[in-house]
Amino acid sequence: MKLKTLILASAAVAAVGGLSGTALAAGKAKFGTWGYDATSMDASVRPGDDFFKYVNGGWDQRTQIAPDRTSAGVDVVLTDEAERQVHEIVERLAKDRIKAGPGGQRVGDLYAAWMDEKGIEARGAAPLKPFLAKIAAVKTKEQVAELFATRGYTSPVGIGVTPDLDDPTHYVTTVGQGGLGLPNRDYYLREGVKFEAFRKAYRDYVIRIQTLAGVKNPAAKADAIIALETKIAQAHWTPERSRDVEQTNNPMSLEKLQALAPQFPWGPMMSRAGLGAPAKIRVRQTTEISTAGELLSSTPLATWKAYLAYHFLRTHAQYLPRAFDQANFDFFSHTLRDVPMQRERWKRGVELVNRDLGEEVGRIYVAEHFPPEAERQTSELVANLRAAYGERFQASAWMDEATRKAALLKLSTFDPRLGHPKTYIDYSGLKVSRADLLGDAVRSERFEWALQLKRFPKPVDKSLWNMVPQEVDAYYSPLTNQITFPAAILQAPYFDPNADPAANYGGEGGVIGHEMGHGFDDQGRHYDETGKLRDWWTAAAAKAFSARAAVLGKQFDAYEPVPGVHINGKLTMGENLGDLGGIEAAYAAWRRYVAQHGEPPVIDGFTGDQRFFIAYAQSWQDKVREGALRQQLLTNPHSPAEYRVNGIVRNVDAWYAAFNVKPGDKLYLPPEQRVHVW
Repeated sequence: MKLKTLILASAAVAAVGGLSGTALAAGKAKFGTWGYDATSMDASVRPGDDFFKYVNGGWDQRTQIAPDRTSAGVDVVLTDEAERQVHEIVERLAKDRIKAGPGGQRVGDLYAAWMDEKGIEARGAAPLKPFLAKIAAVKTKEQVAELFATRGYTSPVGIGVTPDLDDPTHYVTTVGQGGLGLPNRDYYLREGVKFEAFRKAYRDYVIRIQTLAGVKNPAAKADAIIALETKIAQAHWTPERSRDVEQTNNPMSLEKLQALAPQFPWGPMMSRAGLGAPAKIRVRQTTEISTAGELLSSTPLATWKAYLAYHFLRTHAQYLPRAFDQANFDFFSHTLRDVPMQRERWKRGVELVNRDLGEEVGRIYVAEHFPPEAERQTSELVANLRAAYGERFQASAWMDEATRKAALLKLSTFDPRLGHPKTYIDYSGLKVSRADLLGDAVRSERFEWALQLKRFPKPVDKSLWNMVPQEVDAYYSPLTNQITFPAAILQAPYFDPNADPAANYGGEGGVIGHEMGHGFDDQGRHYDETGKLRDWWTAAAAKAFSARAAVLGKQFDAYEPVPGVHINGKLTMGENLGDLGGIEAAYAAWRRYVAQHGEPPVIDGFTGDQRFFIAYAQSWQDKVREGALRQQLLTNPHSPAEYRVNGIVRNVDAWYAAFNVKPGDKLYLPPEQRVHVW
């Protein structure tokens, strides 16, 4: 799922560059007089006490989260619009297979298969039989392990393919932890009434989903499955440790992997996965892999078979009759994330085709909904932010010359990719049937893996995208030093050529600056300009950077968005550094603009600098259900939106000056306690 914290932290939008050379573009801004709806504010709140509420308090008071959503916010507007646009496309393709052509037929057929609720109900649990029969036929632990390596089945150890951290021009086999049904280890191990209730509800769910499938002794099997998962969870690395690239880069030969976890038949598993006998394997969470091997040996065969069958049901429940699908929603969405109502089926059908045939849909979406002008203006904005970062690096007092030179080199080699891939995936090898939704889902899983296997022996293809054009999101890839902005994020309400430049620099510029900043955050800084994992920082520069990062981490550790659950400063470190560096770079770019075009006029009583920071806070307009927020805090490297405003601006000197923030204000930090990265 895409939380707002992920969408906006990565989003790169377009208006700033296109406005260079003008005071304010002709026409009417989409929001308010200058790009902001003043009715969203709460003037009763002092900016220095709670800047998020000062900017967004009025909006928060009048806004309700839709019953099928985990959150409400500006991102939902854009997501809903992209969803409606794709819906129109897939409905059209499903109705006229002849006009759709072969690619369009696949999209239309998959959507039609999903929407055929009568057919799904009529087939009942019968489509499960061949998959469960394969598990029932297992006679040995070796056969269990080979199913672990088969796409469609869950495993406590995941096998994948990624670019090699030591040589990012080539792919490498990876092995890492997996195998849990709950969101992460905390849901098994944390104490307290809330988590005890989650675990009880989870047991009820495991029993329910097995009962629907006709599994015998579902309660006893549920207890055995959960006991096994709890042992796996105890071995799992914490989320903050798992994001530490230095700890998770453990290259091994097949022989060394065999010695690490000798209970697994690694040779047959790699062969079953289609990887042959890889010469090099990147092992991520080493101790979990070792413990998983011990559990394979010590856990009865019957328990492993029950585990495999249950997880196949869990991960494929949405493709089965409504009772299965509803059971999944009731626990994972309603119980864990407090969502009252299941999303309409057509909306989830759009999600399905976006995931399984995303670039086929994207090709049509781009042709119908992506204006070339958005790509041109975004290119200008990226150039503006690149220049601002360069100036910040040049002026950095703590960065020595050797590190500064290397940072500028990496910045100069950033590769921004806008809108859509140059070449789209060919799905002609994927069979889609309107009468076999579960089969379609499994074939899609295996098709995606087959694509990776096809690429595995070849050099890394830097033209590939990890998102689809109609996805409201963006990302930075440290292994390729690329920033990627899909078409769906490059349109209103974020792309507004009629908005005040201050609003565009504070909103869009801030989030683009964030994205670029990932190349230099606590993990991104370990990759050089080629994407290779290499320590290109001097010891002195690394020490100075880490000291600043540690202070920021302690600030965020103190925030408690949900009673009993604090923000994890180490887990969220990269995103918090990206936010702080991003707004610093965006503000520097804004002041460059002002130097070129003159100090802007006061609009609606706000100066240009005030409008810059108001727009930044408006871009994080967001409210989240408590259950979803709790899950985010425990599993997600992004801080909640409120703290991505208040926790960031209190470290920015220009914000203090803009709003006359003084000692005694709740967000005030003495100058010596403020964190300045760039």
